Amino acid sequence: METLSFAFPAGQPARQRAQVGCVGSGDLEVLLEPGQAGTLSIQVVTSVNGSAERWRHLFERMFAGGNPPALNVDIHDFGATPGVVRLRLEQALEELSDV
Repeated sequence: METLSFAFPAGQPARQRAQVGCVGSGDLEVLLEPGQAGTLSIQVVTSVNGSAERWRHLFERMFAGGNPPALNVDIHDFGATPGVVRLRLEQALEELSDV
């Protein structure tokens, strides 16, 4: 198991929490909580050691240059593919916008 941390610029905090996926059935769980204004903080706990570059590239494609809400993101991964990760993150962000 490996724990990775990432941070990106963000806007104002989200107003609610969101949870999508389940490690037990889908290899990936994403939890979003409102964060500190200006910061998108991501923590990944993964069973795939040595995958930090893959995660960093995925998050950069999703969040660099944008203005995501300020969030604390916890990801619990058990070997999900990058496509599944992106899908789950997009699902979680969509839940936040459905308020």
